[in-house]
Amino acid sequence: MTEAPRSPKPHRVVIVGAGFGGLETTHRLAGAPVSITLLDRRNHHLFQPLLYQVATASLATSEIAWPIRYLLRGRHEVTTLFATVSGVDAANKRVLLDDGDTLPYDTLVLATGARHAYFGHDEWEPFAPGLKTLEDATTLRRRILVAFERAERESDPERRAALLTFVIVGAGPTGVELAGTITELARDTLPPDFRNIDTQKARVVLIEAGPRVLAGFPDDLSAYAQRSLEGLGVEVVLGQPVTECSADGVVYGGKSLQAKTLIWAAGVRASPAAEWLGAPADRAGRLQVNPDLTVPGHPDIFAIGDTIAVAGPDGKPVPGIAPAAKQQGRYVAAAIKARLRGETPAPFRYKHSGSLAQIGKRKAVIDFGRFKLHGAIAWWIWGIAHIYFLIGLRNRLSVALSWLWIHARDQRAARLITQGSSKVVGAIPTTDPAYKISKPD
Repeated sequence: MTEAPRSPKPHRVVIVGAGFGGLETTHRLAGAPVSITLLDRRNHHLFQPLLYQVATASLATSEIAWPIRYLLRGRHEVTTLFATVSGVDAANKRVLLDDGDTLPYDTLVLATGARHAYFGHDEWEPFAPGLKTLEDATTLRRRILVAFERAERESDPERRAALLTFVIVGAGPTGVELAGTITELARDTLPPDFRNIDTQKARVVLIEAGPRVLAGFPDDLSAYAQRSLEGLGVEVVLGQPVTECSADGVVYGGKSLQAKTLIWAAGVRASPAAEWLGAPADRAGRLQVNPDLTVPGHPDIFAIGDTIAVAGPDGKPVPGIAPAAKQQGRYVAAAIKARLRGETPAPFRYKHSGSLAQIGKRKAVIDFGRFKLHGAIAWWIWGIAHIYFLIGLRNRLSVALSWLWIHARDQRAARLITQGSSKVVGAIPTTDPAYKISKPD
């Protein structure tokens, strides 16, 4: 009796990172003759464009993040692993994990994202945290709310002024959105809640080394955004790079500003994927990939999203935004399917869907190329677009209701101080160097 022929093993695809690009690749590979292992060092997929709303107490963490296992529970060919990658052994086609374990692959997709960059001054990070993860967002929310709480108990005018001064470094979309929302939090939401301070006197200072805010937008929209911010009360400082961040504040343009809450929104640095492979990278550490998004010298390794630097049809770098990562994820999934059919995929071609940025709760700017818009209508379009890309009906309804409540009543329900206690110095753990204070004489 002859043995029945064994079915060939499915092609092993390992995807590192469950952000927009990694999750899109996973979804688009549905139905392909592959087995997929999706790794991430966190157990959730995060909607990063709305992180600043968690940081400013507008939304709860559960409204912009979803467990990866839940999202893929119906995909039996997908194995989800909660793990941290420490390197890639390309010669033996293995992913190396920080616990010493390894994972074999036939095709590897690196969608490892990026972190904030301090341009050679990593010592600034404890004083001016960035905003890339849920942990970052809850840390910033705590710092912002604790600043008001400490100011309520502070009798010294100078120290109180420093507590009520909020500095954002970097005037890209994240910096602009943070500046507008913190201003509205201080001026519209918090005044009835405090007795000893006037929260409307809080200073929000937005510092940008370049000549204008929202440098990636057309000049007219950039100018509108600056006027709108200044109309809200934000102090916009342009052409002044920050030269020092400390527990006391910032130094820019040779001037020092006393401030107890600093937020870094000035730049990003890619994950160490290029270092893992010894591959070429740009100054921000982004992998320089081939037109088909493979790593030079490694045709079995794709890289996408904030991990890479690749030119668009106009010769300019593809922006590190969610729609770009999703397009790249779709392309890689299609390329893997084409290869399994014995075909050669065409090069990746990026199609820019547009840029959006919110300025407070009633204004936004939108650039769709030939179509530009600003003001209240742009804000509604911005909101609808973001709600559309959220996962699940419950989250869409929850976020929509939260925004409508904020729009109508100026109330933000997520004003919870976590990770700290009023019993420690400065109302948060003394290990946080940005809030160490000395006792008054």
